[in-house]
Amino acid sequence: MSPVAIEDPADPRLAPYAAMRERDLVGRAGRFIVEGEVTLRLLASTRSRFRAESVLLAPERWPGLAADLGGIGAPVYLAGKAVMSAVAGFPIHRGVLAVGLRGSEPDAEALVPPAPAPALVLGLAGLTNHDNVGGCFRNAAAFGADAVLLDAATCDPLYRKAIRVSAGAALITPFAQLAAGADWPALAVRLGLELLALSPSGAETLDGLAPPRRTLLLLGTEGPGLAPALMARMRTLRIPMAPGFDSLNVATAGAIALHRLASRSGSVPGEEY
Repeated sequence: MSPVAIEDPADPRLAPYAAMRERDLVGRAGRFIVEGEVTLRLLASTRSRFRAESVLLAPERWPGLAADLGGIGAPVYLAGKAVMSAVAGFPIHRGVLAVGLRGSEPDAEALVPPAPAPALVLGLAGLTNHDNVGGCFRNAAAFGADAVLLDAATCDPLYRKAIRVSAGAALITPFAQLAAGADWPALAVRLGLELLALSPSGAETLDGLAPPRRTLLLLGTEGPGLAPALMARMRTLRIPMAPGFDSLNVATAGAIALHRLASRSGSVPGEEY
């Protein structure tokens, strides 16, 4: 595969990259933007369920990425950073961009291992901050979660910043977006998962938990958190903290809980005790 040099920002082959800042807020008609070397390598790998439509690189980045992109099956364009910045609408410093294709959206049932196999699933309810969603995906990948389920109010994990914050985990961690009004307790029953809600007001402490074999860990947005009426229908957990302080970033709290729950099989992936 030979890359193609492009010198004109108005070249129609660069149209999917145009004005990324504005267009990322409303979606890209089945496309998404990948930025940075780490995430591009993951998009090009067999671990990703997504495929690339095209790749846009600064010329000096091509030699270091050529081997990884050999089987990507998409055109690679080379353009100077001035051209890349003019197309994107803001300065491009890394010199590595790609357009990915979403493809079909899987159902939750297709992602969760069937009972009685062990399962660890992360649920995100009402998370509208792209940094937090990206951080949660990074944690899910780090602790071996089987899937991430998102309610209709949670922001798209394929938003450019969410992918970047996730260190590419959003490209390789199975996820499904639930329909509006989806009922978490009913979903957990249908999937054979024990539903655990993490909240500063949780009835039990995380350190006293015997991790279930099949778990759906539910995180709510920072501030309001999960609705009291919803928490009343599930088992709730809290993380013990120093007196006078009961707040952690949702991604940080999720990482602590996922680490604990991942010990359901005796060890966190990649660690020995």
